[in-house]
Amino acid sequence: MAVSAPALHHALLDIAGAAHVLRDPGALVPYAVDGMVPSAVVRPGAADEVSRVLALATAEKLAVVPRGAGTGLGLGNPPRRLDLVLELGRLTAVRDYVPEDMVATVEAGLTLGALAAQLASHRQMLALDPPGGEPRTIGGVLAAHASGPRRFRYGTGRDLLLGARFVQADGTITWGGAKVVKSVTGYDVPKLLVGSLGTLGVLVEATLRLHPMPPESRSWQLGFSSAEAARAFLAALLDSPLQPDRVALLDVGALRAVGLTPDPIALLVSISSVAEAVQAQGGTLAQLAAGHGGRRDLLAESIWSGLGPAVAGSILLRAAFEPRRLLDWAAQARSLAARVGAEIALLGQPGHGVLQISLEADDGGRLGREMLLPLRQAIEAEGGSLVVERGPARLKSECEAWGSINLDLLTIMKRIKGEFDPGDVLSPGRFVGGL
Repeated sequence: MAVSAPALHHALLDIAGAAHVLRDPGALVPYAVDGMVPSAVVRPGAADEVSRVLALATAEKLAVVPRGAGTGLGLGNPPRRLDLVLELGRLTAVRDYVPEDMVATVEAGLTLGALAAQLASHRQMLALDPPGGEPRTIGGVLAAHASGPRRFRYGTGRDLLLGARFVQADGTITWGGAKVVKSVTGYDVPKLLVGSLGTLGVLVEATLRLHPMPPESRSWQLGFSSAEAARAFLAALLDSPLQPDRVALLDVGALRAVGLTPDPIALLVSISSVAEAVQAQGGTLAQLAAGHGGRRDLLAESIWSGLGPAVAGSILLRAAFEPRRLLDWAAQARSLAARVGAEIALLGQPGHGVLQISLEADDGGRLGREMLLPLRQAIEAEGGSLVVERGPARLKSECEAWGSINLDLLTIMKRIKGEFDPGDVLSPGRFVGGL
């Protein structure tokens, strides 16, 4: 028999304490997911409290959406149902840090900015830098598989996550990967959790691979008058012996948003190493850019933490495709946006074929029909994808946030979801195919 609402409230109070359970309707509105307001928000302070909340949710058949800083909640389909938001912002401890091994184990609610501050005294870093990422939590960034310009050298969260402690839907606390206490046979659990949007388990701790901070770093804006010139330069850069650690492509809208010279198209490039190597490679980079008609400006290093405004539109799409097609799809996106009267800003990851498309439009329905769907169809025809990272629930319902998926893959994903969350407690409906 299901417990009553007051009894459920008292059970949550017993787990997290009165200061960390919200039920007032006005306080719940900021925690809505795609317009759906939960019945309660609970803020556990430890992994065992997360475990007790999920065990209760499973017993009472409650739908739970995990939440970090809330910056990535726009990703995914609207949930089929929502009872509890599980806010993990109190889980902020650094559990273990061995500078000599360049490995740290941290709780999932710790922000990227707070972790960076702790690592700075040892001249080390976590090489994850999604735009606007400092306030974002470790768990949220991993769950959304968010990445940024440092992906050019260091890869994504899937490459940097060594081990994970997470809570399954029934409340079982489980380890996977490094520092294994208990694992789930047959799966590489950490890699499954990255990008799963909290649908398989709630990440409470992550063991992360760190990197040394380089002794010297310098950044430039390389501006080009045409996509053709930028394409030729980018091909030459990728084929050169130069070793940039960060590369980002911005169109004129994105450049204006972050306060840089509004070239028609620009590449931001960072080279980090010992001072002599930075100076030498910087000179070579200047010659390479000049040879393709590029203009070079020296930038403050702070530019890399200031890219958030480039992707701050009310609608944000993320396309992934063959890297050599980056500028082609950027041009197509701009053309379609102009056709529907939408303001656009583009932020791309050269070398990986990822393009974030930030949009403001008066008519979201027209944008979906005349821009999103045609662009998605064309990209999917070449084996790529186009997802809605942020946007109104109506747009997601009409266009499907994740796009098409191979039915064989969907069958496998359903089986995995069924094994990890047979009661469909965790973020029901938000993942690919309505999982």
